[in-house]
Amino acid sequence: MLAELTITAKGQVTLRQSVLEHLGLTPGRKVGVSLLPDGRVELRATGKRHSVSELRGALHRPGQRSVSLEEMQDAITRGRNT
Repeated sequence: MLAELTITAKGQVTLRQSVLEHLGLTPGRKVGVSLLPDGRVELRATGKRHSVSELRGALHRPGQRSVSLEEMQDAITRGRNT
């Protein structure tokens, strides 16, 4: 796929929608730029955004029981009082 882009007077380039879609980019996402030999550059999507719901279970360890919010609060309170 070849996309020709225009450079503005401020030296900026706007990526076409087809390029953004190819990279899987949405507003607010970051783009990494690598400067390659022979004056080439490589663009890649960086910092994939995750929703909070995707974090569920991220800290789970096999054999470890879940701790309730009440137990967490009790532990915090005990730590404060020592």
